Amino acid sequence: MEAKVLHKLQCPTWIDFEKFPRKSSGSVRFSRRMREEKRLRVLISAQMEPDIASNQRSYDSVKVSCTFNSFSASVLESGNVHAPVDEAQVLKNKSQEIEPYLSGRCIYLVGMMGSGKTTVGKILSGVLGYSFFDCDTLIEQSVDGTSVAEIFKLYGEGFFREKETEVLQKLSLMRQLVVSTGGGAVTRPINWRYMQKGISVWLDVPLEALAQRIAAVGTDSRPLLHQCESGDAYTEALNRLSTLWEERGEAYANANARVSLENIAVKLGHKDVSSLTPVAIAIEALEQIEGFLKEEDDMAIAGY
Repeated sequence: MEAKVLHKLQCPTWIDFEKFPRKSSGSVRFSRRMREEKRLRVLISAQMEPDIASNQRSYDSVKVSCTFNSFSASVLESGNVHAPVDEAQVLKNKSQEIEPYLSGRCIYLVGMMGSGKTTVGKILSGVLGYSFFDCDTLIEQSVDGTSVAEIFKLYGEGFFREKETEVLQKLSLMRQLVVSTGGGAVTRPINWRYMQKGISVWLDVPLEALAQRIAAVGTDSRPLLHQCESGDAYTEALNRLSTLWEERGEAYANANARVSLENIAVKLGHKDVSSLTPVAIAIEALEQIEGFLKEEDDMAIAGY
């Protein structure tokens, strides 16, 4: 039997993506500098299978897929070896691009319950070198470890909202934090006053997807949903979420940046948002923050 050894090749190269036919296959995210220079540096990873008998190395293909703005571009093909883009590396690169321009400002994640604020927040804090805080957890700690559900039951929602504002006020005095806020934090103008000291990011998730997530894990820890007890779990959650959305939808739009999971799914070619990874959402969050920072700089230059 002929002996074969697999070798891994990694080679950075510059690609002028306008020279290649535009076909749809995956995605690569471009920094502003890359877009302006009309080229992209890609780290290509390929596996080469040498033929020991002929003492020669050969490989059949390298495939790189890129997405720029609304079109897909640059598919290099010659066989069966592919180099998928590593989400973790894209996340790291994007964080390194924008971190210096954040100037230590905190990032406040807002959105409906179940939108993934805690999960995405921990990813962002880790990659930016920030500390992470969950407002609900801090509120629980301030009431001797009483759970949010018990706080609502014992003291009412008004008490909880006051504690929430106290927590946000204290956090607003700090720097280099990623903060996961409660779903209703956006309903109090004073909370926005504190969050405006940093950058607010809205995780915009379709209500149907939120209802599916919440129905799967139950509503025991979510007092504003646990009130419903008739019908199936999904319908209950969707109905209550729809009511909350009517009350809060416009308030979420006050955020500095919006991360639409539906837009991410379209961009990455997914049929629905349920297949998106938290890392992909975190990457989009960084891109939207980058867009906000650019607008902020443009306004400063224009003298606004």
